[in-house]
Amino acid sequence: MQPHDQTGVKLPYDQVCEMVAGAGFDGMAIDLGASDVEVAHAVRPHMEANGLTPLIVAFPKTIESLEDTLHMAVDFGAPFVDVIGQVMPIALDDMIPVIETWMAMSDRIGIPIQFETHRNCITNDLYTTLQLLDRIPEMRICADLSHYVVDREFWFPLSEHDLGLISRILKRSDSFQGRVASRQQIQLQLDFPQHQKWVELFKGWWREGMADWRSRNASGDCIFVCELGPPEYAMTGPDGREMSNRWHEAQVIKGWVQDIWDDLGGDG
Repeated sequence: MQPHDQTGVKLPYDQVCEMVAGAGFDGMAIDLGASDVEVAHAVRPHMEANGLTPLIVAFPKTIESLEDTLHMAVDFGAPFVDVIGQVMPIALDDMIPVIETWMAMSDRIGIPIQFETHRNCITNDLYTTLQLLDRIPEMRICADLSHYVVDREFWFPLSEHDLGLISRILKRSDSFQGRVASRQQIQLQLDFPQHQKWVELFKGWWREGMADWRSRNASGDCIFVCELGPPEYAMTGPDGREMSNRWHEAQVIKGWVQDIWDDLGGDG
């Protein structure tokens, strides 16, 4: 939302929150990688005034630094903390204590954490993340599958083997993030004809993930973030302006996901 479209205009927080609530979204993610704690506290009263639930996205660069973010998330009333952990040992055996320490910290403070599938963090690589899931049964995922499509440069159509790897991620996912990627580009314009095969692939994954979520949860909220990043996530033309309207696209994704959820028999 900063900026939310091709104009590059950054709107005041009160207007952003009014727009988001008015479009029927239930909350907003506060990304502590793109902003900071000061911004989080500044936007908080406007979210509260518009009945928006905050989700905290953390980028801890040390094991200890996650603790302050967890306490902040409790204070903000976040449903969980989305961890993009930038403590990144090379060896799997060195990664496991990092994940387990963060999980123990989460249990002690009393707020769930999910590890986002993201580049430049401890879950950077699909294969390594699958091994972490095998070794740590309690580890839960926030699935942003765009990163793994680029990470593995998946050819289209994907093989049954590669689809099976993504299914293993989805079976451990407790929330989802929505952007569409191709094997070379992290965030595609949704309405370009050449991108439709990737759009349909991701819609199928979101359906699979939410169906599995429903099979594991008799009640509760399935959280889906329409996460479309500004440049350089968003592609720009020679004039530096974005080639798509991300605010419009976020509402398009919201509509797709609501339709999938309704088709699966979901409520809310």
